[in-house]
Order: sequence, then C-alpha cells, then structure tokens
Amino acid sequence: MLIDIQSGGDAVLAVNHRLTKAGVDNPRLDARLLVANVLEITPTRLFSYPETPLSAGQVEQLSLLVERRAQREPMARILGSREFWSLNFKVNESTLVPRPDSETLIEAVLARIEDRNAPLSILDLGTGSGCLLLALLSELKAATGLGVDISEHALKTASGNAQTLGFGDRARFQRSNWFENIDKTEMPFDLIISNPPYISDDDISRLQPDVSKYDPYVALSGGGDGLDAYHKLMPKMSDWLTLDGVIAIEIGMDQALNVAGFGEAGALELEEICKDIAGLDRVLVFRLKP
Repeated sequence: MLIDIQSGGDAVLAVNHRLTKAGVDNPRLDARLLVANVLEITPTRLFSYPETPLSAGQVEQLSLLVERRAQREPMARILGSREFWSLNFKVNESTLVPRPDSETLIEAVLARIEDRNAPLSILDLGTGSGCLLLALLSELKAATGLGVDISEHALKTASGNAQTLGFGDRARFQRSNWFENIDKTEMPFDLIISNPPYISDDDISRLQPDVSKYDPYVALSGGGDGLDAYHKLMPKMSDWLTLDGVIAIEIGMDQALNVAGFGEAGALELEEICKDIAGLDRVLVFRLKP
C-alpha cells in the first residue's frame, strides 16, 4: 500500500521505488503511466504539473495497479490498451498484447501493394485484438477484411476496436477454427495474414512471466514442436488466395525453413523471409506457384 502521497509527483517517486524494488524494467516510465491513468490526465500533463493532487481513493486505486505491475502483469493489460501501428487497441485476457515485432508483417504486406486505393479483400486468421487487419485497413483505404478467431471474447474485442477506430464498415469478424466456418462464397482473398500460435508447449513456461502468466494459452501454444498451426494452415492457403495474391504469416525462432517447406508443399512459393527489428526471421511472404 502506498502511503504519504499527496501529489502526482509524490506518487511517481513512490511507484518508481516500488517497481524498482520488484525488478520491473523501465520502472519510472511505468510509474508515470500508472499515475497519469489514475489521475485521468496525460503523462505529459503529469510531468508539467507534478503538484496535481490525488484523493485517498485514487491512492488506493493506484496501490492496486502498482501491485499488479510488481507481479509482472503487462502494462497493456493493466491499462487495457496498447498502441500498434500508431493506433490504440483495446486488449483483454482473451487477446495477445500487440507487439512491435508484428509490425514487420504490416510492412511486408504494404511493400507489395502497388495501388493502396484498390478494393482489396483481406483474411486475418486468428485475429485476436484485430490489430493486424485494422492496421492494414488504416493504410488501404478501399480494402475490406474478415477476421476470424476461435474465441468469441476476442472477436468482441476486435469488433469493438474496429468501431472505435472507424473501420466498422470495412471489417467483419466471425468465429471460426481457421478456415473451418468461412463461407466459401467469400473466397478468394487478395491478402491472407496470420500471427498463429507458434511456441512449443514445453517452452511456454520458460517465457517471460508477463507472457507466460498473462497471454492466453491458446494464442501461444503451437503444440509439441510449435508448428501445429502451420500444419493446418499452409496446405489450405492456396485454395483461398487470388492468383496474384499475397500471404504473410508470422513465425517463431528457427521456424522459417519448416514453414517454408509446408508452404511449398501446398502450392505456394516463398517470396521473402522478413526480419524484425531485432534481426530475427519474423514473417514469411508467399505467393502462388506460377
């Protein structure tokens, strides 16, 4: 419990101390964000007006949030949102927290679009918060998209994000186990994207606690070797893609060759292996074999 706090500035110092003691990375930044959230002001305003007072109720609320962060609950889950591709996405326990590495997929797709005003159709497999689909819709002004997920709660979150961001008329969401429930009259799609689960089951417990304890297991678990989703997806991709369409799929560490092989066995041709900001293989781009 935080004590002897009168102002926002006092709170930042106290929270920073608590999070530093807990071993949290970037404790001062997190402290500013948590205090600003409780005060319902921007971090910039908090910095400019550290004398902003906190009520006893706000101190109590802040104490609860700080303890959650000290237990390594991600800031995005505590605050309920995360920025991705300069857009703000609501997240919850049913969705992965969008990560900067996944922006590699957006960049890879956009690099292959000659006309960003074309009426393209997009299929997002395992949409989660909808961040990949909605980020592309923000750049492709005449495109429409279908996001599918096995989680109804995730789909509600994605639909809410689409409405909030102004893409509700161009994005639809449907419960489906990959391609299973998609109406075949909707095929083919110009773009197929996916960030499927790719962590081997044995490795999940070895991940950072903010991932292993708080991300939904179903969105992490790729089976014994981490490749279960690719076994299911890659053989069917070509059936749903236009002749000049593009597939972009995220992968885990050391999975590029295996997933590329699955694609080539399924009538696809690997066009590029794209690296993320850390220089790791992150996204595979496929087209149909000529």
